Amino acid sequence: MRYRERLRSLREERDLTQDRVAEILGISQRTYSDYESGRLRIPVDRLMALAKFYDCSIDYISGASDIHRPYPGR
Repeated sequence: MRYRERLRSLREERDLTQDRVAEILGISQRTYSDYESGRLRIPVDRLMALAKFYDCSIDYISGASDIHRPYPGR
């Protein structure tokens, strides 16, 4: 699974809107939408924030792993 598909899947599994996730990250809905569509690459600090929020590894979000493990350090 590619990262943009994983982002959308994680968000939808929790019944969240793009607006809500964008608010959590402190960005606009448009920017978050661009992350999900692959038009923009996700900066590392936001990727880390998403991993913490969804309690999973960055590898899982990026699609490098299909194993949903808790965020390291928790």
